[in-house]
Amino acid sequence: MGSSKLTRLLLQEISRRKCVGIVLERTAPKDLSRPGALHERRYSNLSASLEKELFEADHLKEESSSVCIYKVPAVMRGVERKAFQPSIMSIGPYHHGVERLQVQEELKRKFVGRLFDQSRENGVKFEIVKSAMGKLEEEARICYSEEIDLKSEEFVNMMLVDGCFIVELFREVWQQGLEHQIPFIKRWMLPVLRRDFIMLENQLPLFVLNKLFQMTSSGAPAEPLPSLQNLALHFFNPLLQRDFDTRPTEGASDARHVLDLFRSTILPVGVVRRKQPKMIPSMTELKEAGIKVQKARYPRLLDITCEEKVLKIPPLYLDDRKCTLFRNMVAFEKCHRSCHPDVTTYLFFFDALINSAKDVGLLHYNEVLHHSLGSNKEVARLVSKVCKEIDRDVDESYLFFVVHDANSFCNSFWAKKRAALARHYFSSWGVGVSTIGALFALYLTLIQTTTGVAGSLTQLKGNYFGSFLTDSLLLPLFGKPRSGGGD
Repeated sequence: MGSSKLTRLLLQEISRRKCVGIVLERTAPKDLSRPGALHERRYSNLSASLEKELFEADHLKEESSSVCIYKVPAVMRGVERKAFQPSIMSIGPYHHGVERLQVQEELKRKFVGRLFDQSRENGVKFEIVKSAMGKLEEEARICYSEEIDLKSEEFVNMMLVDGCFIVELFREVWQQGLEHQIPFIKRWMLPVLRRDFIMLENQLPLFVLNKLFQMTSSGAPAEPLPSLQNLALHFFNPLLQRDFDTRPTEGASDARHVLDLFRSTILPVGVVRRKQPKMIPSMTELKEAGIKVQKARYPRLLDITCEEKVLKIPPLYLDDRKCTLFRNMVAFEKCHRSCHPDVTTYLFFFDALINSAKDVGLLHYNEVLHHSLGSNKEVARLVSKVCKEIDRDVDESYLFFVVHDANSFCNSFWAKKRAALARHYFSSWGVGVSTIGALFALYLTLIQTTTGVAGSLTQLKGNYFGSFLTDSLLLPLFGKPRSGGGD
């Protein structure tokens, strides 16, 4: 039984090989019978396929200027992965459908259902808004750098639900001064949502949000609301612990999404960008050289100036959430070709200022840096980590003049002497006290010597003092006085 089955299988294999040989013989050129001909044909087919892939039109297309929402580069993501992944809620297509984020999808639907509730006065028609989102689908898709693997219906529904949730949440937060509570939102959720909504990969195009805001504003309360940009800034301002009355500034009208909008409000205005090969000295070195650091009250976080040996820096409040904000701003600057790398320059500036926990302490003492982390050492480590795996943009620094002026003063003759004196004789509290004690002892010795000399002068008459001084100086040479002295 077994042998007959084996024989049948062998016959089938022989038959299959004969059929393959016949097909190859009929389809191959006449010279296929020569050695290596079949291998050459396979190589030719492979070469043609590779050439087609390399020169395919899609591969040669330049990235569209409309692209503004990017996947964070892997090298940056590897340093701090959680800074680029939403914790509780996805916005946009990149994290849409992620299993661990599905818990809060019900919260989105509650907001959307309340927004389109027909029992509300001047309620908005769901079908009309959805139709408007369908018209924006193509324009919205090209804003993403990665291919979106969502069907048209799913993509439009995602824009509608996510966008309406954000717009309605912005409205509710603006009105919370009267209501004291946001429906369906627990108190712990708002800080986490701010962090999630500011991430580069968790964005919707701003023109989508503007369209939804305009179409759903008919159901708003009698008191007119500010613009969407003002509502967004009011929502995100706690990230930097600044006043809630911040208004959109120059450049905000060109913002592509809420991350870009918030970034535009901290950028410097009217600055010149030049090549900056050197870094600013650390806080300890600046102090030793005689440069003072003061808290500035400029409206923008990145406004830093150096005037007459005084470095003025707006205060920075640092914690984990702000590091997430800065990381995503830097990622946007690295990916988006049409924006200046000002936030990147700012972070490298602080990284150069802080080389140790002592530098953090000096910045804190001058009210420039505040933090809620465990220790100054932890702050120094965190600032250094934010700049890890990021290339500094040497050719386009808005802080060129600040760094140049600080370095020029620190390299001057008197600044170097002052720094050396401070480093060797006043490097710590103990060394400083010892130095002051030694100077005081020297001062007392000088007084005693001066008093003794003055007393001796009163006993000398005529030119005896000069002769005594000469004899004292020449005593090592002659061994005895050359002239007598008075009694």
